[in-house]
Amino acid sequence: MPTAWHHPVIALHRTLFAHQPLPTRFAWWMVACMVPAACLLVLDERTWRDVAIWAKPLKFMASSALFAATTAWCVGLLPESLRGSRTVRALAWTVVLTAGFEVGYISLQAALGEGSHHNVADPLHAALFGLMAVAAVLLTGTQAVLAWLIHRHSASRASTLTRSVVVGLALTFVLATVSGFLLGGQQPPAGTGLPLVGWHLGGPDARPAHFLGVHAQQLLPLAGWMLQQGRFHHPRAGLVAVTVGYVGLWALLMRAALA
Repeated sequence: MPTAWHHPVIALHRTLFAHQPLPTRFAWWMVACMVPAACLLVLDERTWRDVAIWAKPLKFMASSALFAATTAWCVGLLPESLRGSRTVRALAWTVVLTAGFEVGYISLQAALGEGSHHNVADPLHAALFGLMAVAAVLLTGTQAVLAWLIHRHSASRASTLTRSVVVGLALTFVLATVSGFLLGGQQPPAGTGLPLVGWHLGGPDARPAHFLGVHAQQLLPLAGWMLQQGRFHHPRAGLVAVTVGYVGLWALLMRAALA
């Protein structure tokens, strides 16, 4: 007999799968891949630029799983007639192929004991690094398309939550793309940095700003949900304030990265 903790997971899977099955399957595949990656993180003592070599694949797997699952959830804000449309299917395939390529290449390079980002040692690696940049732009670009679809077609587009989703998806594209270009041209400092994330807040490191950019997809909708559940008298004004503060923090982190 299943224990109680299984039920929310199964319910979440069924909800996401009903919204858009492809990114839902991909999210679970990334979660499954995290298991051997976590084992290798413990067992493989190799490092790259003084960081455990499997740390980056593990982080990208987790981020890709969350990105794909959130995309599937956001598709649920569209009318059912649009969820299986050619545009949404193309969007879902773009998420899977671009994120899958990035995770696959990063993991391959880890297995070979080499770096993936900023590895331009020869024409092949330089081309693959450039292809990763293209994949990243296409990946975040899917969120701009999804934001437009929700804005145009969602039956709940007037709600604070849906507005926050549209803003969050749009900012994911804008902020992640801008910070991503900086990150692609500026290699972060070597060393472990902060626990778990590895950031260096005292040096020219664009990763904190890029994190805020990528995860506007989740953080802005979470703020919108809290504003809506909190029964605020002026939730739209609250959402504007949160958005301005969020972009302001991102800008401060970008300024620190450029220092």
